[in-house]
Amino acid sequence: MFDGYDSCSEDTSSSSSSDESEEEVPPLPSNLPIIKNNGQVYTYPDGKSGMATCEMCGMVGVRDAFYSKTKRFCSVSCSRSYSSNSKKASILARLQVTGKPPTKKAKVLQKQPLVAKLAAYAQYQATVQNQSKTKTASVPVEGFSWGNYINSNSFTAAPVNCFKHAPMGTCWGDISEGVRVEVPNTDCSLSAKVFWIAGILKLAGYNALLRYEGFEGDSSLDFWCNICGPDIHPVGWCATSAKPLVPPRSIQHKYTNWKAFLVKRLTGAKTLPPDFSQKVSESMQYPFKPSMRVEVVDKTHLCRTRVAIVDSVIGGRLRLVYEESEDKTDDFWCHMYSPLIHPIGWSRSIGHRFKRSDIIKKQDGQIDASSHLFAKVKEAESSGEWFKEGMKLEAIDPLNLSAICVATIRKVLADGYLMIGIDGSEAADGSDWFCYHATSPSIFPVGFCEINMIELTPPRGYAKLPFKWFDYLRETGSIAAPVKFFNKEVPNHGFHVAMKLEAVDLMEPRLVCVATVTRIIHRLLRIHFDGWEDEYDQWVDCESPDLYPVGWCQLTGYQLQPPASQSSRDSQSSSSKQKKKSKSQQYKGHKKKRKIPVGKKPVSLSSGLMTGGVWRSFSGDEELTPQYRTLPAQTSPEACQPPRTSREFNPCLKTGNWSCKKKQNLMI
Repeated sequence: MFDGYDSCSEDTSSSSSSDESEEEVPPLPSNLPIIKNNGQVYTYPDGKSGMATCEMCGMVGVRDAFYSKTKRFCSVSCSRSYSSNSKKASILARLQVTGKPPTKKAKVLQKQPLVAKLAAYAQYQATVQNQSKTKTASVPVEGFSWGNYINSNSFTAAPVNCFKHAPMGTCWGDISEGVRVEVPNTDCSLSAKVFWIAGILKLAGYNALLRYEGFEGDSSLDFWCNICGPDIHPVGWCATSAKPLVPPRSIQHKYTNWKAFLVKRLTGAKTLPPDFSQKVSESMQYPFKPSMRVEVVDKTHLCRTRVAIVDSVIGGRLRLVYEESEDKTDDFWCHMYSPLIHPIGWSRSIGHRFKRSDIIKKQDGQIDASSHLFAKVKEAESSGEWFKEGMKLEAIDPLNLSAICVATIRKVLADGYLMIGIDGSEAADGSDWFCYHATSPSIFPVGFCEINMIELTPPRGYAKLPFKWFDYLRETGSIAAPVKFFNKEVPNHGFHVAMKLEAVDLMEPRLVCVATVTRIIHRLLRIHFDGWEDEYDQWVDCESPDLYPVGWCQLTGYQLQPPASQSSRDSQSSSSKQKKKSKSQQYKGHKKKRKIPVGKKPVSLSSGLMTGGVWRSFSGDEELTPQYRTLPAQTSPEACQPPRTSREFNPCLKTGNWSCKKKQNLMI
């Protein structure tokens, strides 16, 4: 394993000229490396002692560092290439390195390393230029860097295993501080790409702060990188892949025997699983493909769904284009596990309103997405006593996600689905009713906000303030939905207040933004978008597929929206005054205009809406608006009082009933 532990230093000596050389060799650049091994520094002497020439590629180096007992080849790949090729192939390989045919005099030791090193130096310069171009192209938007942001403010990020729907979310395992990895050595002047071992000092989602072994208390070369990136490997990868391990140039002088140093440092240390990169690749395979057809909420009428076509998939997020959109600009963004999308035929199977498409025949290549691709809904125990039309509850308003409002069940659908309306703000035709499943974490029993000290938004125009549920139930002749009907499960989610993450702005769901958890109520998280006022905060479930670990955008290639600057907030102050929605007519789009635009703007909707299931083939239309019904008083408000304590609402708070499931079986 340690056969490849090499190090490098600067070549400050000038090579002697050879009388046997056929031509003059240009002087060697002073910063070219000389190889050393096992604590001994080798120059290129007049004799052949300590040096060897690869019989395959012609490279010259320290004999002890060469591959195999015979020391004929510089690496495993050269040894294998030589055994499978003729002597002619070896000569061709040398031509590629030196640019000239080998001669007898060219075999003189002093000449070969000079030519080879000059070629290597040219290759090194080209590599540096390419890397510089690559880095320039991958600079985050507006220069934002998670590493700098976390370092300068001592922030903490939510761990990857908090996000079961994200890549590696269910198999993050024991990746923690102290784990050792093999990474590219950027403090080296060798032409070839070389590696060195580094230890994880701090984790922030997928990102890790690394320090090269040997630097100990020196943080001068500490760097952040994405652990799931292609250049991060478990210890031992270099040995099995015939890649050189070279200590950074800054610390070459610290130890005379790097092999012994690494043996001591790595004994008992943890590293990544050998199949880590394979698991990363597998976790980033997404079953949804372009041209698949789904049913998705209609962003102009929340009470119904429409057919949409998958246009693109980025990190599991889908850009859906409504089927009747001729120029493909009428789109909608959501995660593939979002409760807002369903298989074709879902609406008809549960009695949900659906807008029939004018397009009768599928276009070439379009197929209906299979029902097993969608997130499975939890089974609701609807036998016996159950939710009824007219019952009151509290619900997150999908048009103003910072508010939990007084709400009413307007219709009970099949399979545990409910149509909910916000009291005092409903459209006359019911077009802003929205669908929640009975097990949705976005609906709550009467009294939930009071118990947990959350501001409850009363019905618009309600005069008796402060709002009291008892008085309101009596005045409206309504009953509260019993506490036992609601989902009381609280997973051991692992989130804590002040943790950083990347979160979808559900008011503009094409945007993924830098965000912070500011409050936790059971399984409910208050998400704050860094740089923006609190009025833009959103209530989100801890298992929402719209939350991601730090580094998710970099890993998947999705654009991250950085914290807003003061100037950008000031320029949009007039828009912020319109944050409250108007519900007297149909829903016509989000009211908030903020953050950096990234193309067309999908609508604002809560991640807690409609949870998808499985089901029959598509046909039919339910375009008619359901008749609004005013329900008579069924019982006195005393018959269903709100819970007195948080424990009464959530008896399993201390022992969360939750287990990690693979994302194919995620429950919403």
